[in-house]
Amino acid sequence: MSKMIFHMADYNNRFRKYKRRLVYEKDKRQIKNNLSFLLYYIVMLNNKEKLGAFIVPTGIGAKIGGYAGDASSWARKFSSESKLIVNPNVVNAGCFSGITDNMFYVEGYSLDEFFKGNLNLIPSQENKIGVVFDKSIPDDVLNIHINTMRAVSCVYGINIMGYEITENSVGVDFELSDNGVSNGSIADINTLLEASKKLISKGADAIALVCMFEDPEELNIDYANGVGTDPVGGVEAILSHYISKELCVPCAHSPAFADYQISPDLVDAKAASEYITPTFLPCVLLGLSKAPKLSKLNGINIKNLDYLVMPYDCLGSTPVFEAVKNNIKLFVIKENETALDITVERLKLNRNKSICIVKNYSQCFELIKKL
Repeated sequence: MSKMIFHMADYNNRFRKYKRRLVYEKDKRQIKNNLSFLLYYIVMLNNKEKLGAFIVPTGIGAKIGGYAGDASSWARKFSSESKLIVNPNVVNAGCFSGITDNMFYVEGYSLDEFFKGNLNLIPSQENKIGVVFDKSIPDDVLNIHINTMRAVSCVYGINIMGYEITENSVGVDFELSDNGVSNGSIADINTLLEASKKLISKGADAIALVCMFEDPEELNIDYANGVGTDPVGGVEAILSHYISKELCVPCAHSPAFADYQISPDLVDAKAASEYITPTFLPCVLLGLSKAPKLSKLNGINIKNLDYLVMPYDCLGSTPVFEAVKNNIKLFVIKENETALDITVERLKLNRNKSICIVKNYSQCFELIKKL
């Protein structure tokens, strides 16, 4: 009994100190974030809920998740068993989104920092989203995107607090290498940063980027047939990585194209969601509305993670190396091959007991239910 009284007294003292520290926080939003996390964390612990990460890197031609939301159905299934961290590529699907209330939408740079232990995630469901438009977007294309913002806000109740147009053209260029990996360059990435800063200063919690792109069809004419690599995926990742790194906020990108006519041609189901809409902005807005806030102080961290799910041959990444280092269960999906060839065998991790190579996502899901 005396031990219990001691622990309660110790807890009360710590809580009082914690509250005093919060009072002196200059940023009131940080106070709200910390309290929100405390409530969430208590519920998560009480329910003994698992936390997983389901990643399919963009721009590497993944057979599942390399197109337009085609990994969503599996991610949604996994999120029925645990809280699930997903990168935008997993759930983004043009005018659709695979996001659920049980998912954390986190772009690549922030994911790497999370796995390194440098960044924590604070659950959030009502982010204020600011949208940055590339100056080079023509007026007719811009109007379609503004109407899209208004529609998503009206239908879903998402808080889109405003938009900014960059002072200069961003100048996005992209390419597809001989080995099937997409990449690219940005002429003036700083103009995106300055516009993003304006939105953050006005109260935005998350940033959606919309840059002008040339038609990528010629680089991979088989993309519509569910074959090969999305040519724009690599440079899109560069854009969102940069803003997340500089501003420590959730960020995702949606490309804008001059030709917004909807094609009547039949395409593969994996790519279909991108062929029935003139804009891909809805999925980004839906994802960012539920993206966790990013904190270097408090929140969900790498120590809370129970498992990571990755495609078979793209294992040369920070999440994989950090998961192995921290003895986090790593499920490698053999059916999901990519343009890369970085496997468990090539990394000489065959004997690592925390790694489990499974045939498909179905088998993986059954194993996760037993964790």
